[in-house]
Amino acid sequence: MIFYVYLFLAGASVGFLSGLLGIGGGIVMFPLLFYITPLLGFEIIDVKSITGLTMIQGFFASLSAMLFYHSHRLVNKPVVFALGGSLFFSSLAGALISGKMPDKPLLLVFGLLALIAAVLMLLPRSYANDHFTEDMVAFNKGLAVIIGTFLGIFLGMVGQGGAFIIIPIMLYILKIPLRVAVGSMLAIGLFSSTAGLAGKIATGQVPFLMAGAMLLGAIPSARVGGFVGRKTDTRILKWLLAVIISVTAIKIMTDIF
Repeated sequence: MIFYVYLFLAGASVGFLSGLLGIGGGIVMFPLLFYITPLLGFEIIDVKSITGLTMIQGFFASLSAMLFYHSHRLVNKPVVFALGGSLFFSSLAGALISGKMPDKPLLLVFGLLALIAAVLMLLPRSYANDHFTEDMVAFNKGLAVIIGTFLGIFLGMVGQGGAFIIIPIMLYILKIPLRVAVGSMLAIGLFSSTAGLAGKIATGQVPFLMAGAMLLGAIPSARVGGFVGRKTDTRILKWLLAVIISVTAIKIMTDIF
């Protein structure tokens, strides 16, 4: 029983961050389940089950928070379809491939993606357009499709909706304003999470009882995070993202090597 209370609290905490920062939660949920669970004396969860849990949590937390951002005109549909559509099929392929892979290569892929994202988030950027709503945004659609196709394979393999790497790419390569990037990423996460989750379910990588406890906490807290994120200065949001991504990348790479 205590274990499921822990999963509920983990889901609520990560759901809040999903709404606040646009992350589906995998970049935080994975370390919580992989590192903290055994430290608290609970039974170790295997990596494949953890990736399944992060996928299902990411899907429902993203849906809850995305509806909030959409109501405030912070979800750019062209960005969503260009990145999300290309992520959908490649993420499904990656999830199916991962069923035959051992744990360490999956951790290595996750760590490398997080390391790239951390480097991007530490670069300087302009905050001048962060007040823009979705109808004021322009970007390179062809480049977005290429990026989504390439990244989707690796994100599907590690059970991630991909916000931790896609938000930095939107900010620094596609030049999307931060709040629109956050809102659009939540919708994009539904594409990649749907495909990846389908692959995880098909290969038996989702423990549904544990997932249910997580979702009870994640769904309502994601909307609360969205409300707080809309009121928070984008400089603070950017550095919160940078810290979370960097700490996770360092921890995973340290454990691997």
